[in-house]
Parts: sequence; C-alpha cells; structure tokens
Amino acid sequence: MKTKGVRTNKINIVTLGCSKNLVDSEVLFTQLKGNGMNVTHESKKDDANIVVINTCGFIDNAKEESINTILRYTDAKEAGIVDKVYVTGCLSHRYKDELEVEMPTVDAWFGTNELPRMLKTLRADYKHELVGERLLTTPAHFAYLKIAEGCDRPCSFCAIPLMRGGHVSRSMDELVTEAKSLARRGTKELILIAQDLTYYGLDIYKKRNLADLINRLADVEGIDWIRLQYAYPSGFPMDVLDVMQQRDNVCKYLDMPLQTGSTEMLKLMRRGITRERTEELVRSIRERVPGITLRTTLIVGHPGETDALFDETYEFVERMRFDRLGVFTYSHEDQTHSYSMPDDVPDDVKQERADELMELQQGISSELNQEKVGQTYKVLFDRKEGGYFIGRTEADSPEVDNEVLVPAQQYVRLGDFAHVKIDRAEEFDLYGTVIN
Repeated sequence: MKTKGVRTNKINIVTLGCSKNLVDSEVLFTQLKGNGMNVTHESKKDDANIVVINTCGFIDNAKEESINTILRYTDAKEAGIVDKVYVTGCLSHRYKDELEVEMPTVDAWFGTNELPRMLKTLRADYKHELVGERLLTTPAHFAYLKIAEGCDRPCSFCAIPLMRGGHVSRSMDELVTEAKSLARRGTKELILIAQDLTYYGLDIYKKRNLADLINRLADVEGIDWIRLQYAYPSGFPMDVLDVMQQRDNVCKYLDMPLQTGSTEMLKLMRRGITRERTEELVRSIRERVPGITLRTTLIVGHPGETDALFDETYEFVERMRFDRLGVFTYSHEDQTHSYSMPDDVPDDVKQERADELMELQQGISSELNQEKVGQTYKVLFDRKEGGYFIGRTEADSPEVDNEVLVPAQQYVRLGDFAHVKIDRAEEFDLYGTVIN
C-alpha cells in the first residue's frame, strides 16, 4: 500500500457523461497546463495525488456511475493513495448540499459554472488568454465544439436546465478563433454540440444564427468535416439545410432527438410538436438534402405511455427508417415536470420496449448497410484495434454510430482520410478495401 509522503502535486481529471462534459474537462485541463501544473486526463496509473471528477447527473444510471466513481477515489484517499478529491459537473451542481453531508471526505464540490473558483482551490490562476484554446483528450483529428451552454426548452422529463441553467450562446468570433486554433493543431472534424444547437444566437444576436455560424466555420482552412449534433425539432431553422447543401465540408448528417412517435406522448413530454409535424419535418429535411443521414434518440416508459401509445412509436420508427437510432428508458428525475406524474410503467416493461425498438432498428440498419456494399466512401480513420484500422464515413459520429473496418495489412494513417470500397456489411459495421 502506498503511503503519504513528500511529493509534487499531480492532478488527474476523470470525466463522466456526455461530450459536453468532455469539453469542460478539456478547458480545465488547458487552464491547469497553462499554469505549469502536472495534470493528466483519465490516467490509468494511481500516481496522481489530486483527483478532479467531472460528474454526470442526467439519469439514474449516470448518477450511479458518478457516485461509484467518487466512492472509489474517496476510498483511495482514506487508504493514503490520494490526498485530495474534488467533484464538479452536473451531479455536483444539482445535489451539492445533500452530497456534502453524505460524502464528507470529498474536499470540495463545484457547480457547472464555477471554473474560476475551482482553479483558485487548485492554486491556479484563470488565464483569460487561454479562452478559445483547448488541449484535446480526443484524437487530434476530431474535436467537439460547444457552441452554447444550458437550455431554455421546457421538456417534462429533462433536468438539464436545473444543472446547466438557461441557454447561453458563445459569440461567433470566439468560436471561429477556437476552430482556427484547433485546425492549426491538426483537427479535421468539428462536431458542433450544445443542449440545443437550434437556439444558437437567439440570446446574443436576437435571431437563430446557426446557419451563419456554420458558414463561418466552414471557411476555416483545414476543417474537412463539420457535424451537427443535438438539434431540436420544434422551430428547426431550415436555412441550416441550405448551408449543408452548399458547403462541401458540412456533413450531410443531423442528430435530432425526437423522443417519441406519439402525439399524445409528445404533449405529455412538452415537446411543442406533433407526430404529424415531425414526419413533415423529416420528409422536408430528406427532400432538401438528398442522402442526408438522420440520427435520433427515443425515450420509452415515460409516465402515461400505454401499450397503444408505444405501438405508435414503434410504427413511427418503421415508417421513418432512421439511419441511426438510440433508445433510453425513462428515468424519474426529481424537480422535473414529469416527476409530478406517477412513474407508472414498470422497469421491465420499459426495458422490453427499448429492446423491441432496438431489434427493429437493427433490421433497418442491416438493410440500409447492405445497400452500401459495392459503394466507395471517404473514411476518416480513428484507431487500430484487433487487426483492423477502424474509421467513419461522413454518416457517422464517433462512438455512437456505425464504423468502417479495413484489415490492418491495408495500411492507412490514423487521423487521415482514405477512400474505401465496401465489401460486406453487418447490422452496425461495414468492412471494406482501401482503393487509394
């Protein structure tokens, strides 16, 4: 067992949850490095004496993972392996008062907007000259670009506004400066993220300015792909589709969480749209951007979802044939509007419904992938694993979407593009041959 002794401080940042949390960790990482501190991210070694845990508090499973991670490091503290444990992020922001009582061995708790206070606690200065600069924890060739913080939407099930506050856009000039900095360091793909991309600009420019932002980012030299994630369907700014059509480096890809295919459930979820209007929107998007890849996520088991209403969502997925789809089971989150309703769908029924939808999507994805056999695609290669180089097409976001595998004997350079002819397809993977 290690014991405490005289040693130079080393800080390990542990990130849980979504890509937005990852960006926050990268900003902290950059500030600490800028202060000349010894800092790592997700270190596999137990050689850091200070640990900062960036937590997720979105749904029950995420909260459980965050609590277990905190307990792991507070146990390490009691064993003398680490000296200090600090906790930040969504779980910390939302439940700080209760957690301080329940977990007194944590040295300090920070909310989602308390970076300066956290730096001061870590004996570092907030360096304004580093705003817009980021040291990446992802492979250098792609980076998440968070264009806004918080959310103004009233969705019944969602606790994000409780943890992240209202929508706040970042200025276009600041985002373009950050994109140029990333491009200079080898980033080729920007993945635009926010709780809701479509609200971008309303607060600072008094209009939805996402299309203008994308146009300016598309002008940044060295950026080959710009990808859009987390677009809200109600009030979707259709001029974004024109930019997607006109600019070669804007991916024909859109991640738009729709949550359900039932009008009654959409009303209960306070989504501000009907199934009919949703289907019209999907058809319009596909007409205006032929070949676009649509990704969505759904929630099953929300209070009030009967078998008949779930069947409407099932039939909706059958009709829409989304390219990419994920499913969450409903989590009963305190302080949300849905929390006032009885959590009346049993957990096993929630899981059965999720499994049914994913089985349906597996068949759809398999059919769509089979249509790609014999076609050639531009692929960006992310990693080498198990005898294969593994990459993605324009239609695929990292970690959540399909992948393209080519045998390692066909050498490609990681972080570079290559043209790949697809030889065979599975439900969620494509296998091919490099042809250039």
